[in-house]
Amino acid sequence: MEISTLATYHCLAFVWYFFVAYSITHIKTEERPSEVFLYGGQWKYLTVLNLVLQAVFYGVSFLADVLRLIKKLRCAKRVISSRDLLFSVLAFPVSTFVCISFWTLYTYNRELVYPKSLDGVIPLWLNHAMHTAVLPFALVEILALPHRYPEKKKGLVLLGFVAFLYISWVLWIYSVTGEWVYPLFALFSPPGLAAFFAGSLAIIVSFYNFGEFLNRMIWGQSKFS
Repeated sequence: MEISTLATYHCLAFVWYFFVAYSITHIKTEERPSEVFLYGGQWKYLTVLNLVLQAVFYGVSFLADVLRLIKKLRCAKRVISSRDLLFSVLAFPVSTFVCISFWTLYTYNRELVYPKSLDGVIPLWLNHAMHTAVLPFALVEILALPHRYPEKKKGLVLLGFVAFLYISWVLWIYSVTGEWVYPLFALFSPPGLAAFFAGSLAIIVSFYNFGEFLNRMIWGQSKFS
């Protein structure tokens, strides 16, 4: 894909994610179901944090494209390195996890992850923008250009560290409010919850490996943007 085309795509993707993140974080206070938007607001939900992550990633990608267009190759190289790290370790695996885990649990019992009370607050298009469109965007990014993956150990350590931070945030919210971020968590005993978190981490690691596999199958080992 031509650099100018990539720049246009990344710019539009950045604007889209910024708009979606803005839309979900500016729901009027009086419209928020009290049982959902307690301590931490929207910032306790992985879905919302992922929107911000995607906006940052596509912003960095657009900056890299612009620097290449104006021939600032030394600066572009540094930004591309950050872009690839963001995509490989976080943007692809987290988007894939958000989409697949949400719709799996929603199909099983929506009240565990997305209570019906939200239907009157969050429009259908916004629900799909947060939980569905994130995966096609990630797949298009893999098809659009190659990404250099870090050494496996480094990538998994970074992913595990971010997962640890989010789990710590979830547990902190529970310690303060006595309410779980997702009703699903209330179904587990402490050992069961630990096993659930461990299983979720294993799944997101598998998505990391899947992204690396796709990148290698499509682009090979040697071709990098």
